[in-house]
Amino acid sequence: MDEQRERRDGGAPSVGGGPPMWRHGPPWWNAAAEEGAVRRLPWLTTLVLTVFVQIGSGFAAHGQPGREGLTPFGRVLLFLATAVLLLRHRHPVAVAYATAGVTLIYIGAGFPYGPVFLAVAVSCFAAVVAGHRRAAWGAVGALWAGHLLIAHWLYAWLPPGDDGARSWGEEVPVAVWVVAIVAVSELGRVRREQWAKERAERAQAARRRADEERLRMARELHDVLAHSISVINVQAGVGLALLDSDPEQARTALTTIKAASKEALGEVRQVLDTLRTPGDAPRAPAPGLDRLPELVEQARGTGLAVDVTTEGTPAKLPPGMDLAAFRILQEALTNVVRHSGSRHARVLVRHEQGALTLRVDDDGPATGADAGGSGNGLAGMRERAAALDGTIEAGPRPDGGFRVTAVLPLAAGRGDRAGTAPREDQ
Repeated sequence: MDEQRERRDGGAPSVGGGPPMWRHGPPWWNAAAEEGAVRRLPWLTTLVLTVFVQIGSGFAAHGQPGREGLTPFGRVLLFLATAVLLLRHRHPVAVAYATAGVTLIYIGAGFPYGPVFLAVAVSCFAAVVAGHRRAAWGAVGALWAGHLLIAHWLYAWLPPGDDGARSWGEEVPVAVWVVAIVAVSELGRVRREQWAKERAERAQAARRRADEERLRMARELHDVLAHSISVINVQAGVGLALLDSDPEQARTALTTIKAASKEALGEVRQVLDTLRTPGDAPRAPAPGLDRLPELVEQARGTGLAVDVTTEGTPAKLPPGMDLAAFRILQEALTNVVRHSGSRHARVLVRHEQGALTLRVDDDGPATGADAGGSGNGLAGMRERAAALDGTIEAGPRPDGGFRVTAVLPLAAGRGDRAGTAPREDQ
């Protein structure tokens, strides 16, 4: 289902099977943030920024007559300041300091102020987003400190030779630039961390859904196979015991084995069909309490007499609750066949206004025989009941025998919550 959703949304599959982090891929400035992604050089953005800085600096030179005109050396410095941005994803720290250093040389050479500061902004932004906050702050701080030295103390020894110290009021735009660079970079870092956290949570949720689905499949297979294998085990014992003395009864036992194995194969196919391509129509409805007579008939085929009592007015149950009720009764009767010396069981199905009560009694005693079970029957019943906010009570009765009682609230069942109520007709 996740893969179909990804194909429909047009996004790339995410790590761990979770939903895609971005519908149309990650943003340009974080294209290399995905784990395992191939970090390609950002040619396009670097080229655009280089052209913009070269043209913009030419226009800026006309508005600053007190500064040096753009010479070939100035053009080379501008090119170096932007060209090094090609490596900002691979070496963010080095690029941040390199752009700050080249920009400081450019300003110290007397060339005009202008778009060259964009190169510093982009490099520091990339460094902060990559997790190198101190390096980015250090590069910006070094640039600002160097600019203060040039503008207020070293200007007499640097071109142009006829300029004076800059006014301290003119440092306000530079300070605004520094604050803007730091603020935008920190915002990008916070957003990246949020995206990474959301991606991890989605991956964890996808793993949890996969684990729940595996548990549901294991529980369904256990319930299907445990009942049928128990019937086959008992009938095989009867057939072997009567093969010579009563061939006709042995034939009946073999017939029961054939019918039970055929039904088991059908139910196993039905459970495994949930692994087919999502969207296909279900091949068979999920079993429910309407198949209780078949279940009783199977138990009787093993020599177990079963009496069924229904109280209250039967109501249409949600599919999840109907399936859970059937499986609980199936497992309870299977346990009687496996472990009880009694050949008589009583089943009570009580429909109440707020709950469905199921009860299975046998008169015991326990045989202690191993009928091939896994020992997970009661645990599976409790998991099914808990998924519907219900309860399971199982234990010896005071007068002997064994009793299993399940109470399933109808309010929880009507919700048929996704991921909790197991379904076979998906």
